[in-house]
Amino acid sequence: MSAPAATRVVLSYPEGLSDWGRDQIETDRYRGYFARVMDRAAVGDVREEFVDVGCCGDSLDVPFRVERLEVDGASVDVAVVTGDTTVDYETRSGDVEGGWRVQSAAGRTAASPDRD
Repeated sequence: MSAPAATRVVLSYPEGLSDWGRDQIETDRYRGYFARVMDRAAVGDVREEFVDVGCCGDSLDVPFRVERLEVDGASVDVAVVTGDTTVDYETRSGDVEGGWRVQSAAGRTAASPDRD
């Protein structure tokens, strides 16, 4: 049996995501990315997705978890995410590893050029 097309998917991400990261995932292009690549999804699925940290950062992979799938307002356990699916977010407890270290206090400085 094939899964129905979702009209809405709610993804959660760790509340420790930086303001910069939140700005990136809130764009229409990022929501559109999910609508293009998710395909079949189930509640509880987790997928790590890259979030742009700018030209001077290291990688930032954010674990997004499928919290809810809806078909015309009714909750379902499995559905297909399409270009017509609305992508919404919520936060959950936790932190995100990686991020914008090169220009932060944790990154390299002139006084400590060998610091990781």
